[in-house]
Amino acid sequence: MHKITTKHIENFAFESTIDAYQFKMDSSDSPTGAGAPSPKKLMLSALAGCTGIDVVSILQKMKVDFTEFSIDIEASLTEEHPKIYDKVSILYSIKVLETDKPKVERAVQLSKEKYCGVSAMFGYFAAITWRINFL
Repeated sequence: MHKITTKHIENFAFESTIDAYQFKMDSSDSPTGAGAPSPKKLMLSALAGCTGIDVVSILQKMKVDFTEFSIDIEASLTEEHPKIYDKVSILYSIKVLETDKPKVERAVQLSKEKYCGVSAMFGYFAAITWRINFL
């Protein structure tokens, strides 16, 4: 069971507490924004974190050394309300030895098909594409 607490700060800004961590969120449309990300964008960050943790864990088990690992996500919203993400593109950029590229591809595949619960949830409402950019 997961539990969080979220409290109203002012205008459209909220502060959420997860375990011992606190962060703010706000409406991206708010003219009086608190300089915080929107809840929808936080969903994309959760997706990147989830799959990133999977890939790192799998690569460590495969004993693959890597550097310069980042994940970029772009997502489009539907026009009608409620506006939800309908297309999501995930780009992994990673530097590995040439011989380790197939292992990175396998790690991404395992995250996509088996381990990342956030991407599994996204799969219910959005088409997701996955690409790897080897640096």
